[in-house]
Amino acid sequence: MPHVRTRLRGPLIALCCLLAVAASAPPAPAERIPTYDVLLDLRPDGTVHVRETITYDFDTAGEHGIERRVRYRIGRRLYGVHDVRAGSSTGAPARARTLTLPHDVQITVGDRDRTVHGRQAYVIEYVVTGAFTPAPRSAVLTWDALGTGWDVAIGEAAVRVVAPVPLRHAGCRAGRPPLTVRCRRDRDGPYAIDFTQRGLRPHEGMTVKVVLPEGAVRVPPPRYAAPYWTGGWAGLAALACALLALVPLSRRPAPGRAAGPVLLGGGLALIVWDVSDDIVRHGLWGFSAGDTALTGLALVVAGAGALWAYRCDGPFRATVTGRGD
Repeated sequence: MPHVRTRLRGPLIALCCLLAVAASAPPAPAERIPTYDVLLDLRPDGTVHVRETITYDFDTAGEHGIERRVRYRIGRRLYGVHDVRAGSSTGAPARARTLTLPHDVQITVGDRDRTVHGRQAYVIEYVVTGAFTPAPRSAVLTWDALGTGWDVAIGEAAVRVVAPVPLRHAGCRAGRPPLTVRCRRDRDGPYAIDFTQRGLRPHEGMTVKVVLPEGAVRVPPPRYAAPYWTGGWAGLAALACALLALVPLSRRPAPGRAAGPVLLGGGLALIVWDVSDDIVRHGLWGFSAGDTALTGLALVVAGAGALWAYRCDGPFRATVTGRGD
């Protein structure tokens, strides 16, 4: 069947050529940050004015913009992040929106209704308060200049520190703790130092530490948040009793119709009463729960158990006996 082989030879050769071209085609470019420049301007009033210039390479699908997370809570230590502004030198949408998360301020730069592609440049500016820590005859600033929330690699990062007095004690570590390396440094006069680092992988940052002499900047007392949990054994005992009460509820006749809602309402009221004052003073993520909130949770558990028992047992009992509660 020579004629059959002749007919198939052409399509097979074409298919092989197409497969070879597809195999040799370069993969779609991955998102990355080619350059990331940060200016930390240390002011005499104790504030840190930050300007970040981020060059971002979007993939072919594009995105609506970028997200930058700035830590405002580390452990119980609180910092202020204010006066957030953004712009773009490449004409990309650069509206800045902020969202307070449990430990970060999320800064979203872009437009939900527009998609950007290729290389774009963004500038984010904000002011940090409460960043300095008082120390004997000095003031100490320790700050992660890039953050570790980036899911993409950073080609080259540079952090410039400018102070109102000569900088004699300043350092930088790059990477992700505990695996960090020293940043390259270059002094630009007595009042400025540049730190640089290349080839940062996703979630790696640059942490700068600066020690200024006493009186160089105003250092207010550090602010600390109350711990999320301040309760003790009393609240834990109440919760344990509520959980143990679920066992007899499943074996005994169901409680009355009103028992569940009353317990639920009382428990929720205790929880709200315990955490509401903290939320009013410190925001949604500034709450601190104690024994009162845990006792309320115990009542909620008991109320939910009572409702479940009534729904499982009450209607059936009413059908058999012809009586309700």
